Amino acid sequence: MPAVQVCPAAPTTIELDNVPLEQDPANAAGSLLDVLRQVPDPRDARGRRYDLTSVLLLALAATAAGARSFTAIGEWAADASTAVSARLGFTRRAPSESAIRRLLQRLDTDQLDQLIGAWMWLRVSVIGGAKVISFDGKALRGARDAAGHLTYLLSGICQATGVVVAQVAVADKTSEVPMLRKLLSALNIAGCVITADAAHTCRETAHSIVEAGAHYILCVKGNQPNLRKQLKQLPWDDVPVLDKSTGKPAHGRRETRTVKATGIASGIGFPGAAQVLRIHRTRTVMSKHRKMRRQTRETVFVVTSLTVGDAAHHVIADYLRRHWSIENRVHHVRDVTFDEDRHQARTGAAGHVMAILRNTTMSLLRLAGHRHVAPALRYYGRDYNRPVQLLLAC
Repeated sequence: MPAVQVCPAAPTTIELDNVPLEQDPANAAGSLLDVLRQVPDPRDARGRRYDLTSVLLLALAATAAGARSFTAIGEWAADASTAVSARLGFTRRAPSESAIRRLLQRLDTDQLDQLIGAWMWLRVSVIGGAKVISFDGKALRGARDAAGHLTYLLSGICQATGVVVAQVAVADKTSEVPMLRKLLSALNIAGCVITADAAHTCRETAHSIVEAGAHYILCVKGNQPNLRKQLKQLPWDDVPVLDKSTGKPAHGRRETRTVKATGIASGIGFPGAAQVLRIHRTRTVMSKHRKMRRQTRETVFVVTSLTVGDAAHHVIADYLRRHWSIENRVHHVRDVTFDEDRHQARTGAAGHVMAILRNTTMSLLRLAGHRHVAPALRYYGRDYNRPVQLLLAC
């Protein structure tokens, strides 16, 4: 293998060309109501007592009011006034919990994810000069199929807004890597920056991202031992420290980060690789009574297709740090605020549907300007008209 040629990275500002999506954001997808009308109805045309769009609106309104399960959605519907039901599109009383559950668990969840994701995609914002999308997977621990297998969902979140823009079900944890490539192929990611955890650091994924006209930022860990060895052997002693920062103490922890960056001219053998970062973290943990200190050190190598001229080292480091917002702003909220892991929805696509309702609710709340989901749910839960107005205004 030829020797790796490096060049020191110089700080600069990021200037990425944001290629417009195929759809016109002003006209495509329309309102959320228009999107829900496109969801295929799995029922026979005869004997439909309730309109699917109205049922979906009802489920979303109840979720925005804090409902965590089909039972809670049914209770919200039962307590809603006739006027509220009419605003949701019901000409008679709202459906029962069993009717709502039976209908929603039959939906084509992949298509529902695609429709809502496409609508959310048009509301992606720019951060640091680029549209940055972070991907990560999550297991629905309470939702299992007939064989007892867990349901896994791979999601993408806009770093700037916290809006979930894509989601797809995967067979198991090991299926995330090929499914990410499939999910990305269905999106117009040209001009975007894609971040994912180390499991997705592979040549096939990097190649597909670059071919689509996007950029990647990927951590290199044990699943790529040869690549990590190459990066570790770069002449880091000759590369100056570009940034050193110490975070504010929180929960008894203080972290110091030292960043070095270098451009790659040739020899790394990774598709599209243009720049490498070495991030050294020193974390100091105080004991409960602040009598003892424990230090841990970690060195992380990051490979990216962003050139030195595309992105400054501190911008890339910020994108990488913000990648974990998908854990804090999506997975944690679904687990803690919506108590997702204890929700045992195991029939049909029930678990996946509930995850879509939670994702959509979180995204709508953030688009409406709410920073924290839990107090927003309490706000909308105090008045039956508030969640309905939220949905109809989108």
